[in-house]
Order: sequence, then C-alpha cells, then structure tokens
Amino acid sequence: MPQHEHIELHKKRHGVRMDEMERSRKRQAREPHRIAKVARRSHGLAAKLFNQKRYKEKATMRKTLAMHEERNNKHANKNKDDDATALPAYLLDREGVSRAKVLSNTIKQKRKEKAGKWDVPIPKVRAVADDQMFKVMTSGKRKNKAWKRQVTKVCFVGDGFTRKAPKYERFIRPAALRFKKAHVTHPELQATFHLDILGVKKNPSSPLYTQLGVITKGTVVEVNVSELGLVTTTGKVVWGKYAQVTNNPELDGCINAVLLV
Repeated sequence: MPQHEHIELHKKRHGVRMDEMERSRKRQAREPHRIAKVARRSHGLAAKLFNQKRYKEKATMRKTLAMHEERNNKHANKNKDDDATALPAYLLDREGVSRAKVLSNTIKQKRKEKAGKWDVPIPKVRAVADDQMFKVMTSGKRKNKAWKRQVTKVCFVGDGFTRKAPKYERFIRPAALRFKKAHVTHPELQATFHLDILGVKKNPSSPLYTQLGVITKGTVVEVNVSELGLVTTTGKVVWGKYAQVTNNPELDGCINAVLLV
C-alpha cells in the first residue's frame, strides 16, 4: 500500500468522529494566528522564502475575490435626436450616464462557476443539524454499539452503487430515500422537465452531506439536459447543467429544482 493512504483507508472503513466538522472549522480559524506567529519568528532566508510563498497565496486570493465582484462600466447616452433637441446652457455640461455590464452573461457565469459561486434562486438556506439528518443505529450482539448513522433525508447514489459490508458501513442510506430523477423548471422557457440526476454538486449545510449525496432545500445538483436540445456557442450539445432544489424532498416525496442558466 502506498504511503499516506492508510489515513483515507481508515476513514472509509470506520468513518470520522461526529465532531470532525467542528474540529476542522476551529483548526481553520486558528490557521491565520499560526501563520502570523511563524512570520514574526522567522528571519533571514527562511523569512524571505516564507514571504514569497505568502505573496503568491494572497495574489491567488485577490484574483478569486475579483471574480466574485461585478464591475460596471459608465458610458454616455447617445440619443438619435440629440442634435434636434436644444439644451439650455446649464445642462450642456451634463451627460446622461448609464451603466452597462462589462462582461457578457456567459463569461460572467463561467467565472462565477470557476470561483465556486452561482447566481442561485435561493441564496440562503437554514442549515440542517446532524441530529435532524442522522438517526443513531445501534449494533452489536447486545446493541451497545452506536457508531452507525441512518440518513433520514433524500439522497442520490450512482447507478453502480453497492452497499458496504455491515462491518464497515457507517452511514446507511435507505433505498426508499434514494432518488434518481428531479422535476427541473427552466426559468426562461417556463416549462418543467423530468430529468435524470447526474450528481450532487454542493449541499450548503455541510461538505459531509455533499459527499454522501444528501439532497435538501438549496442543494445544487447536476442534471442531464441532453434531451432539452441545449447547445453551446460552438454547436456542441450540453450534457449536464446545474439546478438548485427549491423544496423539501423528504416532505413532498419528489425533487423540484430550478435550472441555473
């Protein structure tokens, strides 16, 4: 077995601690303090190399933030009948200024996707707690082991999905809650289509839910839009597109989503 893979293998077999997300969040919060401490204490060549590395990281961060921002371009209005209309002297120095977006919608959407940000119908959703998401499953001869969790929300698994052996399966996704299709509404066509789900792109509540394929309100899923006949500017057929779930699937018994165009 190659080096460094034993940690991932242990996580796959036995799972992670229940407070793993909280611990990683605190670790990330402590990271700037640790970096500042290293920067203060380092000197000489080590300090020069460290500052060079930090400069590159900050430059990358600035580029990412610039992708998120929408810049506006000011230009003067030019009406057809400007010459015909006489303006008084005190209005001559004024020009009608209108704002035009610098980037076209397609380029902007590509940049937002690259930066990990989409213009979604529901920008903020209430996070789902772990006790609502998982039900504790007891196991063992005397039912005294409580390391297994059953998912209580709708989830998506691929076609070739096979459950692990009971000894290694930490998260149980019931077959009754596995969905493969969604009702996707195209906002411009004002029509709804019954499309196949290709995968779960992001669940806003937790990266663990994204990994498990859990679908809750606000989740961004990838759907198969090949049958809609959408094509790119180069003429290629669009296979998959992102859509955001707008309902609570576990309550309604179906997945309703809006296509992100």
